[in-house]
Amino acid sequence: MIQVGQTYSHDFKFTQEEVNRFAEVTGDKNPVHTDAEFAAKTIFKKPIMHGMLGAALFSKVFGVLFPGEGTIYLNQSLNFLRPMSVDVDYVAVFTVKEVNAEKHRAIIETVINDKVTGKTCTNGEATIMNTEKI
Repeated sequence: MIQVGQTYSHDFKFTQEEVNRFAEVTGDKNPVHTDAEFAAKTIFKKPIMHGMLGAALFSKVFGVLFPGEGTIYLNQSLNFLRPMSVDVDYVAVFTVKEVNAEKHRAIIETVINDKVTGKTCTNGEATIMNTEKI
């Protein structure tokens, strides 16, 4: 059973090929994500990942790793604070803020940090439900 204050972290990074596949699946083919020549002319100077691709990792963690199988993702707020790049090491950190055992629900703080700089790229809160683990 998860408890208030409990944390879980997950290291990850994405390749340009994965970003390109995400662009195909979602239809968001903005060249700032997929075209280095185009991106070089932007304020970012290189391609940036879709913010939602980074945040999509939260779904993997909730459904498979923490709290895991049987988790239903009910809600997510997101703030995209810094651009994320391919082939950069990131860590997603999950902190349990509230638990409602009667309803089998929890509110989890979701944060993505650059592993090298420690700077936060994305943050927000998720509401999840799991009748076996909450």
